[in-house]
Amino acid sequence: MSASAAGRPAAHATAALGLLALLTLETSSATAGQCNIARLPDIPVTMSGMRPTLHAQINGRDALLIADSGAFFSFITPAAVKEYGLSVDPSYQGLTVGGVGGLERAEVTSAKTFTIIGREFKHVDFMIAGSAFGDAVGILGQNFFRIADVEYDLANGVIRLVEPKDCSRDTSLAYWAAAAHEPYSVVAVDFATPQQPHTRSVAYLNGTKITVVFDTGAPTSLLTLSAAKRAGITPESAGVTPSGDVGGIGHRLAASWITRFNSFKIGDEEIKNATLRFGDIELNAADMLVGVDFFLSHRIYVARSQGRLYFTYNGGPVFDLTARRAAPQSAAAGDEGSVPAAGEPATSPPAEPAMADTSARLDQPTDAAGYARRGAASAARHDYQSAIADLTRACELAPTEPSYFYERGVAYRQSKQLDLALTDFDQAIKLKPDDADALIARAVLRTGRHDVADAVAGDLEAADRALPKQAQQHLRIGELYEFIGRPAAAVLQYSKWIDSHPADDLNAPGTLNGRCRARALAGEALDLALSDCNAALRKRPDTPAFLDSRGLVYLRQGNYDRAIADYDAALRRQPKIAWSLYGRGLARLHKGLTAPGQADIAAATALDPGVAARARAYGIAP
Repeated sequence: MSASAAGRPAAHATAALGLLALLTLETSSATAGQCNIARLPDIPVTMSGMRPTLHAQINGRDALLIADSGAFFSFITPAAVKEYGLSVDPSYQGLTVGGVGGLERAEVTSAKTFTIIGREFKHVDFMIAGSAFGDAVGILGQNFFRIADVEYDLANGVIRLVEPKDCSRDTSLAYWAAAAHEPYSVVAVDFATPQQPHTRSVAYLNGTKITVVFDTGAPTSLLTLSAAKRAGITPESAGVTPSGDVGGIGHRLAASWITRFNSFKIGDEEIKNATLRFGDIELNAADMLVGVDFFLSHRIYVARSQGRLYFTYNGGPVFDLTARRAAPQSAAAGDEGSVPAAGEPATSPPAEPAMADTSARLDQPTDAAGYARRGAASAARHDYQSAIADLTRACELAPTEPSYFYERGVAYRQSKQLDLALTDFDQAIKLKPDDADALIARAVLRTGRHDVADAVAGDLEAADRALPKQAQQHLRIGELYEFIGRPAAAVLQYSKWIDSHPADDLNAPGTLNGRCRARALAGEALDLALSDCNAALRKRPDTPAFLDSRGLVYLRQGNYDRAIADYDAALRRQPKIAWSLYGRGLARLHKGLTAPGQADIAAATALDPGVAARARAYGIAP
């Protein structure tokens, strides 16, 4: 997320002091002259797609948070303030926070209690800002992680807070690498302070020095446009492909692109032909966010105590997550002189002696939850075979836990094993009939199989009943209702979300557009539909999908000139929108422009042979 702020709050230190006290209590006695590690109980982390999530409690209620090493402080969304019985602290005024999405106004709240890894702390502050957290209600930031050294072992579903004891400044802290005689790399990082808490270092892109921030809140690594240009790449360069908009803290979405860079080098590790995304963004004194894709392919130890960062390579692509991961191996493994695969490190340093490890290594899961977390991490890296194997073990060890069957079902679905996916979703729902995620996942599968709409709607109705009105899943339910031809039901889902979120929420424009389109398809409340589309376009002008929706509203209203104008604008920006071509064709036919109207309809049908039948089902026809 790489969030920073002006006018930061002086947060309560209760949690930090308490955790450090626990570290001291749990430190085993060190052998004289020998470096040892004290550490807290592992913080379990489950990958939700490319988001590392963890469970805590705010005022005694479960809270799903994103572990975000790039955020200077912990955040919760405005929608969560009411949900958790919090109130805004009026003593903080004029706060703003900034991130990939630009600047955003912020406030401060204090939780009466905050509980994590079984420890409860009193009066813990959170910033109130942000909206792009998916199903999570907020993020856990550097005010938590910078209190000690941090080990990010996301491939095994764990973050560890650790404190070295009796370790010299020159002692290597990559203890797991020393124990396994594996190579590791080390880079210098800026010492973290409350004012500059980010984990910042340097790397080399096509031989050009850049500043990087290690950011678990960034789903994929992301370069600034200016850094890409310094490395010789622009959006107009050969081989560069548009990759949609990116956002984060703040309300701005920025264009991004992907391409291969000849070389990305950090420490002693060099990745040849690295596929990276770069965007039209500004970062606070940095050129690149090193995101979760890098964390999943490496085990990382941030030694706040030394101003260093140690990492080892897990195997497989570092940035290009569309490729399948090779079996984990040493980065130096293989025949001498072998050529690494695209996106894999070409070099890595030799191992060095390190300190004694006073705690058992937990690379291998010991319970169902551990297997499930490792399985989710493998799925995030598109290693579905490993994911399914681990999730199967989790299901065997805990056959009454519905979430393990759901997660395995997702892995089966992603690997195109749809019958097995459906069986797992059925089992998850059998164990927990109000499992909204499993119900929605089963509805998606049933929709793809053209099951009867009533069966799909039954799953969606059950999921709707199980969810609070502010839940992000209402957006997915709305999309599915529209897909099965029930736009009026889709309108209700979008309205639930819109009514419970602030107007400047990052997802608001897309949701307003969804409600506009659903109303237009239903042919009802067209004035309200037009209002929604206009509001969406004010927030994101010239967005092709929004223009297409408004064009449909005008078509329904019989305002054919305005419909044609919107369809023209949408098609100038995205020439292959079948619905825009079809709608413009109908509007032209209504105006007596027979030849161009028929040409548009033919072009739409060539792109999408089913577009005419779907439109006719809503009464939209010549």
